[in-house]
Amino acid sequence: MRRKLAAGNWKMNGTAADLAEVAALAAAHPAPGVDLLLCPPATLIHRMAQVAGPVAVGGQDCHAAAKGAHTGDISTAMLRDAGATHVILGHSERRTDHGETDAQVRAKAEAALADGLVAVICIGETLEEREGGQTLGVVGTQLAGSTPDAATAANTVIAYEPVWAIGTGKVPTLDQIAEVHGFIRAELVKRFGEDGNGFRILYGGSVKPSNAAEIFAVSDVDGALVGGASLKAADFSPIIEALEAS
Repeated sequence: MRRKLAAGNWKMNGTAADLAEVAALAAAHPAPGVDLLLCPPATLIHRMAQVAGPVAVGGQDCHAAAKGAHTGDISTAMLRDAGATHVILGHSERRTDHGETDAQVRAKAEAALADGLVAVICIGETLEEREGGQTLGVVGTQLAGSTPDAATAANTVIAYEPVWAIGTGKVPTLDQIAEVHGFIRAELVKRFGEDGNGFRILYGGSVKPSNAAEIFAVSDVDGALVGGASLKAADFSPIIEALEAS
């Protein structure tokens, strides 16, 4: 049985005052029936870990190198030292804003796994690619290119995020979500054998309380990578509860 995961990506949002939302979330879910993860800006990781209770804390990116002359970057050891146990890698905003390639994402993931962090590897197509019938080709290429050979069900999570649905309010049909998640599962099994059935595959793309239950009912959707709705306990809690009930 794959234990489900509700993950929140705060992106470039949050200051110390917002840690009250994390304390409220922890108080509302003292013994959650699913795994919980929040990934705040690096400035908040250490302080969030102090108040997160049952909520795991992760980074939003890391460098592939262990240390060195990389101004503004953060290493896996620094993330762990701050209290992180996970790290998001290859998010579409990193791929778009910073031109990250599959090879770069893979190198970062290799560093994360080698240092004991769980890698949450993001893949997904743009609207142009979706409308051009390229979705499975794009997703398959990103999955193969971004996922290290050392990946296992225990140390790696895959997040499917249709780029055109992130923050837009647009959501793929349930059949479209099922098609991509089923394809990802098949590719993981093809590459990793039976362990491929253990990888958790998250859906990320405008998940909110009003649509969470129907999305979580889709086969091979093992949770969600949530953006804006994870910033407030009142918004994230109903999504967690829908996942617990699924």
